[in-house]
Amino acid sequence: MDARTDSSSSIAAADQAGIGEALRVWAHVSAAGIGGPALQIATMHRLLVEGKQWITEQRFYHALSYCIALPGPETQQLAVYVGWLAHRMIGGVIAGALFIVPGALCMAALSVAYVTGASSQIGQAVFIGVKPAILAVMIQAIMRFGQNVLLSKLMLAVAALAFAAAFVKIPFPVIVLGAALIGAAAELADLPSAMRKLAADADAETIRARARPTAMRTAGTLALWLALWLTPLIALAALFGTHNIYTQIAFVLGKVAVMAVGGDGAVLSYATQQAVDVHHWVSATDMQAGIAMGEMVPGTIMIVSQFIGFVTAYRDPGTLPPLLAGAFGGLLATWMTFTPCFLFIMVTAPFIDGLRSSALLDSTLRSVTAAAVGMLANLAAWFGIRTMFHHIDQVDYAGLAFDLPDGTSYDLWALVLFIAAALAVFRFKLSPAVTLVTFCIVGIVLTAIGATR
Repeated sequence: MDARTDSSSSIAAADQAGIGEALRVWAHVSAAGIGGPALQIATMHRLLVEGKQWITEQRFYHALSYCIALPGPETQQLAVYVGWLAHRMIGGVIAGALFIVPGALCMAALSVAYVTGASSQIGQAVFIGVKPAILAVMIQAIMRFGQNVLLSKLMLAVAALAFAAAFVKIPFPVIVLGAALIGAAAELADLPSAMRKLAADADAETIRARARPTAMRTAGTLALWLALWLTPLIALAALFGTHNIYTQIAFVLGKVAVMAVGGDGAVLSYATQQAVDVHHWVSATDMQAGIAMGEMVPGTIMIVSQFIGFVTAYRDPGTLPPLLAGAFGGLLATWMTFTPCFLFIMVTAPFIDGLRSSALLDSTLRSVTAAAVGMLANLAAWFGIRTMFHHIDQVDYAGLAFDLPDGTSYDLWALVLFIAAALAVFRFKLSPAVTLVTFCIVGIVLTAIGATR
Protein backbone atom coordinates (compact mmCIF):
# COMPACT_ATOMS: atom_id res chain seq x y z
CA MET A 1 0.00 0.00 0.00
CA ASP A 2 1.50 3.34 -1.04
CA ALA A 3 1.57 6.47 1.09
CA ARG A 4 -1.42 8.10 -0.62
CA THR A 5 -3.60 5.02 -0.27
CA ASP A 6 -2.58 4.62 3.35
CA SER A 7 -3.33 8.30 4.05
CA SER A 8 -6.71 8.13 2.36
CA SER A 9 -7.72 5.07 4.35
CA SER A 10 -6.72 6.88 7.54
CA ILE A 11 -8.93 9.84 6.68
CA ALA A 12 -11.82 7.55 5.74
CA ALA A 13 -11.53 5.62 8.99
CA ALA A 14 -11.64 8.84 11.00
CA ASP A 15 -14.56 10.22 8.97
CA GLN A 16 -16.66 7.07 9.32
CA ALA A 17 -16.23 6.85 13.09
CA GLY A 18 -19.26 8.19 14.94
CA ILE A 19 -19.31 10.04 18.25
CA GLY A 20 -20.43 6.87 20.02
CA GLU A 21 -17.42 5.00 18.70
CA ALA A 22 -15.17 7.89 19.69
CA LEU A 23 -16.48 7.67 23.26
CA ARG A 24 -15.77 3.92 23.36
CA VAL A 25 -12.32 4.23 21.80
CA TRP A 26 -11.12 7.03 24.08
CA ALA A 27 -12.48 5.29 27.16
CA HIS A 28 -10.45 2.25 26.05
CA VAL A 29 -7.34 4.39 25.45
CA SER A 30 -7.65 5.90 28.92
CA ALA A 31 -8.30 2.60 30.71
CA ALA A 32 -5.40 0.88 28.92
CA GLY A 33 -2.99 3.75 29.53
CA ILE A 34 -1.83 2.87 33.03
CA GLY A 35 1.90 3.11 33.55
CA GLY A 36 3.12 6.59 32.69
CA PRO A 37 3.58 8.74 29.58
CA ALA A 38 5.83 6.45 27.55
CA LEU A 39 3.43 3.53 27.91
CA GLN A 40 0.44 5.77 27.16
CA ILE A 41 2.06 6.90 23.91
CA ALA A 42 2.67 3.27 22.99
CA THR A 43 -0.96 2.48 23.88
CA MET A 44 -2.29 5.30 21.69
CA HIS A 45 -0.08 4.13 18.84
CA ARG A 46 -1.36 0.57 19.14
CA LEU A 47 -5.04 1.51 19.39
CA LEU A 48 -5.24 4.56 17.12
CA VAL A 49 -2.57 3.94 14.48
CA GLU A 50 -2.46 0.16 14.22
CA GLY A 51 -6.02 -0.56 15.35
CA LYS A 52 -8.49 2.16 14.32
CA GLN A 53 -6.13 3.75 11.75
CA TRP A 54 -7.42 7.21 12.63
CA ILE A 55 -3.95 8.65 12.02
CA THR A 56 -0.94 7.37 10.09
CA GLU A 57 2.38 6.44 11.66
CA GLN A 58 4.14 9.43 10.11
CA ARG A 59 1.61 11.98 11.26
CA PHE A 60 1.36 10.39 14.71
CA TYR A 61 5.06 10.91 15.45
CA HIS A 62 5.10 14.34 13.82
CA ALA A 63 2.18 15.39 16.04
CA LEU A 64 3.92 13.86 19.08
CA SER A 65 7.08 15.86 18.36
CA TYR A 66 5.02 19.02 18.01
CA CYS A 67 3.18 18.35 21.30
CA ILE A 68 6.45 17.78 23.13
CA ALA A 69 7.68 21.17 21.88
CA LEU A 70 4.57 22.81 23.38
CA PRO A 71 4.24 23.61 27.08
CA GLY A 72 2.29 21.04 29.04
CA PRO A 73 1.85 17.24 29.02
CA GLU A 74 2.32 15.85 25.52
CA THR A 75 0.17 12.75 26.04
CA GLN A 76 -2.89 14.86 26.82
CA GLN A 77 -2.23 17.17 23.87
CA LEU A 78 -1.68 14.24 21.51
CA ALA A 79 -5.01 12.75 22.57
CA VAL A 80 -6.79 16.07 21.96
CA TYR A 81 -5.17 16.36 18.52
CA VAL A 82 -6.11 12.86 17.35
CA GLY A 83 -9.64 13.44 18.63
CA TRP A 84 -9.74 16.74 16.73
CA LEU A 85 -8.63 14.97 13.54
CA ALA A 86 -11.60 12.62 13.76
CA HIS A 87 -14.38 14.98 14.86
CA ARG A 88 -12.93 18.50 15.13
CA MET A 89 -13.58 20.41 18.37
CA ILE A 90 -16.15 18.01 19.81
CA GLY A 91 -13.78 15.12 19.09
CA GLY A 92 -10.90 16.93 20.79
CA VAL A 93 -13.05 17.64 23.85
CA ILE A 94 -14.21 14.01 24.03
CA ALA A 95 -10.68 12.65 23.68
CA GLY A 96 -9.17 15.10 26.13
CA ALA A 97 -11.93 14.73 28.72
CA LEU A 98 -11.93 10.94 28.65
CA PHE A 99 -8.15 10.98 28.88
CA ILE A 100 -8.42 13.00 32.11
CA VAL A 101 -11.66 12.10 33.89
CA PRO A 102 -11.06 8.39 34.77
CA GLY A 103 -7.63 9.20 36.16
CA ALA A 104 -8.97 12.24 38.01
CA LEU A 105 -11.66 10.15 39.72
CA CYS A 106 -9.09 7.53 40.72
CA MET A 107 -6.63 10.19 41.92
CA ALA A 108 -9.36 11.85 44.02
CA ALA A 109 -9.99 8.56 45.80
CA LEU A 110 -6.28 7.89 46.25
CA SER A 111 -5.69 11.43 47.54
CA VAL A 112 -8.36 10.94 50.21
CA ALA A 113 -6.79 7.61 51.13
CA TYR A 114 -3.36 9.24 51.29
CA VAL A 115 -4.24 12.12 53.62
CA THR A 116 -6.32 9.89 55.88
CA GLY A 117 -4.29 6.69 55.86
CA ALA A 118 -0.82 7.04 54.29
CA SER A 119 0.81 6.82 57.70
CA SER A 120 -1.17 3.70 58.57
CA GLN A 121 0.42 0.28 58.39
CA ILE A 122 -1.56 -0.78 55.32
CA GLY A 123 -0.81 2.51 53.55
CA GLN A 124 2.91 2.06 54.10
CA ALA A 125 2.65 -1.60 53.06
CA VAL A 126 1.07 -0.70 49.73
CA PHE A 127 3.89 1.74 48.90
CA ILE A 128 6.55 -0.79 49.92
CA GLY A 129 5.35 -3.10 47.18
CA VAL A 130 4.17 -0.69 44.51
CA LYS A 131 7.11 1.74 44.28
CA PRO A 132 9.66 -0.82 43.02
CA ALA A 133 7.03 -2.18 40.61
CA ILE A 134 6.34 1.30 39.25
CA LEU A 135 10.05 1.80 38.64
CA ALA A 136 10.16 -1.39 36.54
CA VAL A 137 7.05 -0.31 34.59
CA MET A 138 8.56 3.13 33.97
CA ILE A 139 11.77 1.64 32.60
CA GLN A 140 9.87 -0.74 30.31
CA ALA A 141 7.70 2.08 28.97
CA ILE A 142 10.68 4.37 28.34
CA MET A 143 12.42 1.59 26.42
CA ARG A 144 9.32 1.08 24.26
CA PHE A 145 9.06 4.78 23.58
CA GLY A 146 12.76 5.02 22.79
CA GLN A 147 12.58 2.18 20.26
CA ASN A 148 10.18 4.26 18.16
CA VAL A 149 12.07 7.54 18.53
CA LEU A 150 15.80 6.89 18.90
CA LEU A 151 16.41 5.64 15.39
CA SER A 152 19.96 6.90 14.91
CA LYS A 153 23.17 7.48 16.82
CA LEU A 154 22.52 11.21 16.81
CA MET A 155 19.11 10.75 18.42
CA LEU A 156 20.63 8.44 21.03
CA ALA A 157 23.22 11.12 21.77
CA VAL A 158 20.53 13.80 22.11
CA ALA A 159 18.60 11.62 24.55
CA ALA A 160 21.74 10.93 26.59
CA LEU A 161 22.66 14.62 26.72
CA ALA A 162 19.11 15.53 27.76
CA PHE A 163 19.24 12.94 30.56
CA ALA A 164 22.58 14.23 31.83
CA ALA A 165 21.42 17.84 31.66
CA ALA A 166 18.16 17.08 33.47
CA PHE A 167 20.03 15.07 36.12
CA VAL A 168 22.16 18.10 37.04
CA LYS A 169 18.99 20.23 37.11
CA ILE A 170 19.56 22.36 34.03
CA PRO A 171 16.20 24.05 33.32
CA PHE A 172 13.99 22.04 30.98
CA PRO A 173 13.38 24.91 28.53
CA VAL A 174 17.15 25.14 28.09
CA ILE A 175 17.34 21.39 27.39
CA VAL A 176 14.52 21.59 24.85
CA LEU A 177 16.12 24.60 23.15
CA GLY A 178 19.47 22.79 22.98
CA ALA A 179 17.85 19.72 21.44
CA ALA A 180 16.02 21.89 18.92
CA LEU A 181 19.29 23.56 17.90
CA ILE A 182 20.95 20.16 17.43
CA GLY A 183 18.10 18.99 15.20
CA ALA A 184 18.19 22.19 13.16
CA ALA A 185 21.96 21.99 12.80
CA ALA A 186 21.71 18.37 11.63
CA GLU A 187 19.27 19.39 8.90
CA LEU A 188 21.31 22.41 7.85
CA ALA A 189 24.41 20.22 7.71
CA ASP A 190 22.48 17.88 5.40
CA LEU A 191 22.47 14.91 7.76
CA PRO A 192 19.08 13.35 6.95
CA SER A 193 20.42 9.86 7.62
CA ALA A 194 21.37 10.95 11.11
CA MET A 195 17.78 12.00 11.80
CA ARG A 196 16.15 8.96 10.07
CA LYS A 197 13.08 10.99 9.16
CA LEU A 198 9.93 9.15 8.15
CA ALA A 199 8.64 9.90 4.68
CA ALA A 200 5.70 12.27 4.75
CA ASP A 201 2.37 10.79 3.87
CA ALA A 202 0.20 12.37 1.24
CA ASP A 203 -2.83 13.67 3.11
CA ALA A 204 -1.51 16.97 4.46
CA GLU A 205 -3.24 18.99 1.73
CA THR A 206 -6.51 17.17 2.36
CA ILE A 207 -6.37 17.87 6.09
CA ARG A 208 -5.52 21.54 5.57
CA ALA A 209 -8.35 21.93 3.06
CA ARG A 210 -10.86 20.36 5.45
CA ALA A 211 -9.73 22.45 8.45
CA ARG A 212 -9.76 25.78 6.52
CA PRO A 213 -8.05 27.84 9.24
CA THR A 214 -8.98 31.51 9.18
CA ALA A 215 -7.88 34.44 11.30
CA MET A 216 -11.40 34.94 12.68
CA ARG A 217 -11.88 31.28 13.55
CA THR A 218 -8.45 31.12 15.19
CA ALA A 219 -9.11 34.28 17.22
CA GLY A 220 -12.51 33.00 18.34
CA THR A 221 -11.09 29.65 19.42
CA LEU A 222 -8.28 31.38 21.31
CA ALA A 223 -10.70 33.72 23.09
CA LEU A 224 -13.03 30.87 24.08
CA TRP A 225 -10.36 28.65 25.61
CA LEU A 226 -8.49 31.53 27.26
CA ALA A 227 -11.72 32.59 28.95
CA LEU A 228 -12.46 29.04 30.10
CA TRP A 229 -8.95 28.62 31.47
CA LEU A 230 -8.48 31.96 33.25
CA THR A 231 -11.97 32.58 34.67
CA PRO A 232 -11.37 30.58 37.91
CA LEU A 233 -8.06 32.35 38.57
CA ILE A 234 -9.51 35.82 37.95
CA ALA A 235 -12.58 35.09 40.05
CA LEU A 236 -10.56 33.77 42.99
CA ALA A 237 -8.15 36.72 42.88
CA ALA A 238 -11.05 39.18 42.79
CA LEU A 239 -12.98 37.51 45.63
CA PHE A 240 -10.18 36.43 47.99
CA GLY A 241 -7.01 38.22 46.90
CA THR A 242 -3.77 36.97 45.44
CA HIS A 243 -2.42 35.49 48.69
CA ASN A 244 -5.34 33.13 49.26
CA ILE A 245 -4.23 29.47 49.05
CA TYR A 246 -6.75 28.64 46.32
CA THR A 247 -5.65 31.61 44.23
CA GLN A 248 -2.06 30.46 44.71
CA ILE A 249 -2.88 26.89 43.64
CA ALA A 250 -4.58 28.22 40.50
CA PHE A 251 -1.73 30.59 39.70
CA VAL A 252 1.15 28.17 40.32
CA LEU A 253 -0.41 25.22 38.46
CA GLY A 254 -1.40 27.55 35.63
CA LYS A 255 2.19 28.73 35.47
CA VAL A 256 3.39 25.13 35.40
CA ALA A 257 1.07 24.44 32.46
CA VAL A 258 2.55 27.20 30.30
CA MET A 259 6.17 27.34 31.52
CA ALA A 260 7.24 23.69 31.40
CA VAL A 261 8.30 22.72 27.86
CA GLY A 262 9.36 19.17 27.02
CA GLY A 263 6.42 16.89 27.76
CA ASP A 264 5.05 15.09 30.80
CA GLY A 265 8.44 14.55 32.40
CA ALA A 266 9.35 18.22 32.15
CA VAL A 267 5.96 19.38 33.42
CA LEU A 268 6.04 16.96 36.35
CA SER A 269 9.58 17.94 37.27
CA TYR A 270 8.70 21.65 37.15
CA ALA A 271 5.58 21.02 39.22
CA THR A 272 7.71 19.12 41.74
CA GLN A 273 10.15 22.01 41.93
CA GLN A 274 7.38 24.54 42.50
CA ALA A 275 5.39 22.48 45.02
CA VAL A 276 8.33 21.07 47.00
CA ASP A 277 11.25 23.51 46.72
CA VAL A 278 9.64 26.90 46.08
CA HIS A 279 6.29 26.92 47.90
CA HIS A 280 6.88 24.01 50.31
CA TRP A 281 3.31 22.79 49.91
CA VAL A 282 4.29 19.11 49.92
CA SER A 283 7.40 17.18 50.91
CA ALA A 284 9.62 15.12 48.62
CA THR A 285 8.08 12.03 50.22
CA ASP A 286 4.61 13.32 49.43
CA MET A 287 5.64 13.97 45.85
CA GLN A 288 7.12 10.52 45.43
CA ALA A 289 3.85 9.04 46.67
CA GLY A 290 1.95 11.30 44.26
CA ILE A 291 4.05 10.13 41.31
CA ALA A 292 3.51 6.52 42.37
CA MET A 293 -0.25 7.09 42.41
CA GLY A 294 -0.04 8.91 39.08
CA GLU A 295 1.52 5.82 37.54
CA MET A 296 -1.29 3.67 38.96
CA VAL A 297 -4.24 5.56 37.47
CA PRO A 298 -5.42 5.84 33.84
CA GLY A 299 -4.41 8.78 31.67
CA THR A 300 -1.56 11.26 31.87
CA ILE A 301 0.78 11.18 34.85
CA MET A 302 0.30 14.93 35.15
CA ILE A 303 -2.88 14.12 37.07
CA VAL A 304 -0.36 14.35 39.92
CA SER A 305 -1.16 18.08 39.81
CA GLN A 306 -4.55 17.14 41.28
CA PHE A 307 -2.75 15.40 44.15
CA ILE A 308 -0.67 18.53 44.75
CA GLY A 309 -3.76 20.74 44.84
CA PHE A 310 -5.66 18.29 47.04
CA VAL A 311 -2.93 17.87 49.67
CA THR A 312 -2.10 21.60 49.70
CA ALA A 313 -5.72 22.67 50.27
CA TYR A 314 -6.37 19.83 52.73
CA ARG A 315 -3.50 21.05 54.92
CA ASP A 316 -4.53 24.71 54.63
CA PRO A 317 -8.34 24.54 54.31
CA GLY A 318 -9.26 27.96 55.62
CA THR A 319 -12.93 27.92 56.66
CA LEU A 320 -13.79 24.79 54.66
CA PRO A 321 -13.81 21.22 56.01
CA PRO A 322 -10.40 19.73 55.09
CA LEU A 323 -11.70 17.04 52.72
CA LEU A 324 -13.97 19.51 50.92
CA ALA A 325 -11.08 21.96 50.69
CA GLY A 326 -8.88 19.20 49.31
CA ALA A 327 -11.46 18.24 46.69
CA PHE A 328 -11.78 21.87 45.58
CA GLY A 329 -8.00 22.35 45.51
CA GLY A 330 -7.57 19.19 43.46
CA LEU A 331 -10.27 20.18 40.98
CA LEU A 332 -8.79 23.66 40.66
CA ALA A 333 -5.29 22.30 40.05
CA THR A 334 -6.61 19.87 37.43
CA TRP A 335 -8.49 22.62 35.60
CA MET A 336 -5.52 25.00 35.53
CA THR A 337 -3.13 22.27 34.39
CA PHE A 338 -5.14 20.68 31.60
CA THR A 339 -7.31 23.40 30.08
CA PRO A 340 -4.26 24.90 28.30
CA CYS A 341 -3.82 21.55 26.51
CA PHE A 342 -7.17 22.11 24.80
CA LEU A 343 -6.28 25.75 24.15
CA PHE A 344 -2.94 25.01 22.47
CA ILE A 345 -4.24 22.18 20.30
CA MET A 346 -7.60 23.70 19.32
CA VAL A 347 -5.84 26.88 18.19
CA THR A 348 -2.93 25.27 16.35
CA ALA A 349 -4.36 21.94 15.13
CA PRO A 350 -5.34 23.26 11.66
CA PHE A 351 -1.73 24.33 11.10
CA ILE A 352 0.11 21.25 12.41
CA ASP A 353 0.09 19.33 9.12
CA GLY A 354 1.24 22.40 7.22
CA LEU A 355 4.35 22.50 9.37
CA ARG A 356 5.38 19.08 8.04
CA SER A 357 6.42 20.58 4.73
CA SER A 358 9.42 22.18 6.45
CA ALA A 359 12.28 19.70 6.64
CA LEU A 360 14.10 22.03 9.03
CA LEU A 361 11.19 22.16 11.46
CA ASP A 362 10.59 18.41 11.16
CA SER A 363 14.22 17.69 12.05
CA THR A 364 14.04 20.12 14.95
CA LEU A 365 10.91 18.52 16.39
CA ARG A 366 12.33 15.01 16.10
CA SER A 367 15.36 16.08 18.08
CA VAL A 368 13.07 17.54 20.76
CA THR A 369 11.24 14.19 20.89
CA ALA A 370 14.55 12.40 21.45
CA ALA A 371 15.31 14.83 24.29
CA ALA A 372 11.94 13.96 25.84
CA VAL A 373 13.10 10.34 26.11
CA GLY A 374 16.10 11.50 28.10
CA MET A 375 13.96 13.69 30.36
CA LEU A 376 11.57 10.81 31.02
CA ALA A 377 14.59 8.67 31.89
CA ASN A 378 15.65 11.36 34.36
CA LEU A 379 12.20 11.23 35.96
CA ALA A 380 12.65 7.48 36.35
CA ALA A 381 16.09 8.09 37.91
CA TRP A 382 14.63 10.65 40.34
CA PHE A 383 11.94 8.17 41.36
CA GLY A 384 14.33 5.20 41.45
CA ILE A 385 16.89 6.88 43.69
CA ARG A 386 14.18 7.70 46.21
CA THR A 387 12.81 4.18 46.00
CA MET A 388 16.13 2.39 46.50
CA PHE A 389 17.68 4.66 49.14
CA HIS A 390 16.35 6.17 52.35
CA HIS A 391 18.66 9.20 52.38
CA ILE A 392 19.47 11.50 49.46
CA ASP A 393 22.05 14.28 49.57
CA GLN A 394 21.65 17.40 47.43
CA VAL A 395 25.09 18.14 45.97
CA ASP A 396 26.17 21.46 44.45
CA TYR A 397 29.38 21.21 42.47
CA ALA A 398 30.85 23.58 39.90
CA GLY A 399 27.53 25.38 39.61
CA LEU A 400 25.59 22.17 38.99
CA ALA A 401 23.20 20.45 41.40
CA PHE A 402 22.34 16.78 41.53
CA ASP A 403 21.01 14.08 43.85
CA LEU A 404 23.53 11.76 45.47
CA PRO A 405 22.13 8.77 47.37
CA ASP A 406 23.73 7.71 50.63
CA GLY A 407 25.11 4.26 49.78
CA THR A 408 24.69 3.06 53.35
CA SER A 409 20.93 3.75 53.30
CA TYR A 410 19.97 1.33 50.52
CA ASP A 411 16.71 -0.57 50.85
CA LEU A 412 17.30 -4.30 50.27
CA TRP A 413 13.61 -5.13 49.96
CA ALA A 414 13.13 -2.38 47.39
CA LEU A 415 15.94 -3.89 45.31
CA VAL A 416 14.54 -7.41 45.59
CA LEU A 417 11.04 -6.30 44.67
CA PHE A 418 12.34 -4.21 41.77
CA ILE A 419 14.18 -7.22 40.33
CA ALA A 420 11.05 -9.32 40.72
CA ALA A 421 8.91 -6.65 39.06
CA ALA A 422 11.41 -6.29 36.21
CA LEU A 423 11.20 -10.04 35.61
CA ALA A 424 7.42 -9.81 35.65
CA VAL A 425 7.20 -7.09 32.99
CA PHE A 426 10.21 -8.00 30.82
CA ARG A 427 10.36 -11.79 31.06
CA PHE A 428 6.77 -12.81 31.76
CA LYS A 429 5.15 -9.87 29.93
CA LEU A 430 2.66 -9.00 32.69
CA SER A 431 0.65 -5.87 32.01
CA PRO A 432 1.38 -2.77 34.12
CA ALA A 433 -2.02 -2.98 35.82
CA VAL A 434 -1.55 -6.63 36.80
CA THR A 435 2.01 -5.95 37.93
CA LEU A 436 1.04 -3.02 40.14
CA VAL A 437 -1.88 -4.83 41.76
CA THR A 438 0.28 -7.90 42.36
CA PHE A 439 3.01 -5.93 44.07
CA CYS A 440 0.54 -3.97 46.17
CA ILE A 441 -0.55 -7.34 47.54
CA VAL A 442 3.09 -8.45 47.94
CA GLY A 443 3.85 -5.34 49.98
CA ILE A 444 0.88 -5.95 52.25
CA VAL A 445 1.84 -9.61 52.75
CA LEU A 446 5.50 -8.80 53.52
CA THR A 447 4.40 -6.19 56.05
CA ALA A 448 1.88 -8.55 57.64
CA ILE A 449 4.50 -11.23 58.26
CA GLY A 450 6.99 -8.67 59.54
CA ALA A 451 9.55 -9.27 56.78
CA THR A 452 10.15 -5.57 56.02
CA ARG A 453 10.93 -4.46 59.55
